[in-house]
Amino acid sequence: MNISRITETLDTLNIRPDEIADERLAEVFRILLLLIEELCEENEKSKEENQKLRDAINLLKGEQAKPDIKSSRKKPNEDISSEEEKKSQKTSKKKKSKAKKHKIKIDRIEVCKVDQNILPNDAEFKGYQDVVVQEIIIKTDNVKYKKEIYYSPSKNKTYMGELPPEVKGDFGPGVKSLVCTLKHIANVSEPKIHEFLDIFRIFISPASISRIITKNNELFHQEKADIFLAGLLSTDYQQIDDTSSRVRGQNYYTQIVCNPYYTAYFTAPHKDRLTILDILRGDPDGKARSYLFNEEAFDLLERFGPSKKLSSQLRERVFGTVLDEAQMQQLLGAVFPDQGKGKIRRTRTMEAAAIAAYHQQTDFPIVEVLLSDDAPQYKLLIYLQALCWVHDGRNYKKLRPVVPEHREKLDEFRGKYWDYYQKLLQFGVNSSQEEAEALSAKFDQLFSTKTRYPALDERIAKSKAKKSELLMVLKHPELPLHNNDAELGARAQVRKRDVSLHTMTEDGTKANDTFLTIGQTAKKLGVSAYEYIYNRISKRFRLPSLAELIRAKSFPGERLRYGLG
Repeated sequence: MNISRITETLDTLNIRPDEIADERLAEVFRILLLLIEELCEENEKSKEENQKLRDAINLLKGEQAKPDIKSSRKKPNEDISSEEEKKSQKTSKKKKSKAKKHKIKIDRIEVCKVDQNILPNDAEFKGYQDVVVQEIIIKTDNVKYKKEIYYSPSKNKTYMGELPPEVKGDFGPGVKSLVCTLKHIANVSEPKIHEFLDIFRIFISPASISRIITKNNELFHQEKADIFLAGLLSTDYQQIDDTSSRVRGQNYYTQIVCNPYYTAYFTAPHKDRLTILDILRGDPDGKARSYLFNEEAFDLLERFGPSKKLSSQLRERVFGTVLDEAQMQQLLGAVFPDQGKGKIRRTRTMEAAAIAAYHQQTDFPIVEVLLSDDAPQYKLLIYLQALCWVHDGRNYKKLRPVVPEHREKLDEFRGKYWDYYQKLLQFGVNSSQEEAEALSAKFDQLFSTKTRYPALDERIAKSKAKKSELLMVLKHPELPLHNNDAELGARAQVRKRDVSLHTMTEDGTKANDTFLTIGQTAKKLGVSAYEYIYNRISKRFRLPSLAELIRAKSFPGERLRYGLG
């Protein structure tokens, strides 16, 4: 019998143990219903595991795995907003539409005259009705430069006119900027870029397009580093998330670090603690990593779980010292002479000492609060970690009870969960300490709920154990309650992966991260990514850097310095 059939049967029976007068009989029904729930859950897990095994066997036999075909049916509308909220949303859309018209740059004005022959004698001119029509013209601007040549017999020297500084190679800054924008901002594949340019009679090879995209981007790489530094300084908190990526056919991971002013991308072969730490240190390649064995390092080591004997050994050898990568590997080789054993303990030792060194650094900003999901690689890196309520809430949505009473209890608790979330949203920088204490007490009350549905009670207890991380907003009211900003940043990388499955070179991967950072940051700052890229490629530098704009927006006193009023 499948799950849907069991659910229908239980719905028909509608057994309510709490309504049975005989408590002994009621308890029997409770146990039976729990057994049904557990057996159904185990059955579903077994089905999934069996399907994975079948897929693995089929792949070994050279056959295809079961295709992942998405349902064509529309998802049910889960919009819980009221009609009044929907009306206000429609109104705001109209207002936004009107506001956009004022932002349109008018390049020329044409007067649509009335034919004077059709006007009566008493017709009076009453002005104009404005109609704004947006248009774009795409045309070539190919230039033949005639460089003057002079020869001096007395000097035995030839003098030749120089090309404009922005001209380098066979293609001008307009072509190069368009190629970079189409690839990195509009997410167009290289073959389609070639096809597009060919339509307008720009004769360029696929290899030249690839070089424009991946080579000679040192200026933009430096801009990305400046954006990241300015972004870290702009708020006390940072948000982080990751998504998968591919490099030369291998699985890599892209980390997205952001706040309201910027979004930065870092692609690496691993997503462990040391990789995340290198990114936050401003050294994504890990070339300048250092290790500090102070009391914090040994406290972390104790939390990570290595033996007291190991801690004692390390304390005797290196307490109070800072090691570079080579010295660290030498130490690990001495403490763990057998390379085949103690791999986890070696890693934990490196993590503990690297985190301690990070917290003591003075040449690069240290993140005060990190907002993330509950992934293990983000834990213990920062003194204060905040967790995303939306991620936590998804765990409740994963519960699929078949017993009607359990479904009702789940729905009831989820309703209270999101009601409490709405109260947290109203908490802000002007809220009082009394309000913070009331919300903290309400949290304890909500997450002490007992429902007699074991899976739900277990899930509630797990949420309660994360109280300090989920309620970090009570200490830092500027914090968002969710990690949507980082997830939206991850989505941009996913869309790029959909078009271009993977990058093939280190330069291509680095360029991808850099231009994603510039494109997404420009969008947040209200800057045209094309104009910005063109401004840099043409070497005009008339626009302030994105890093300067971040500083101007996050520190209002800087606005006049950058001409922002």
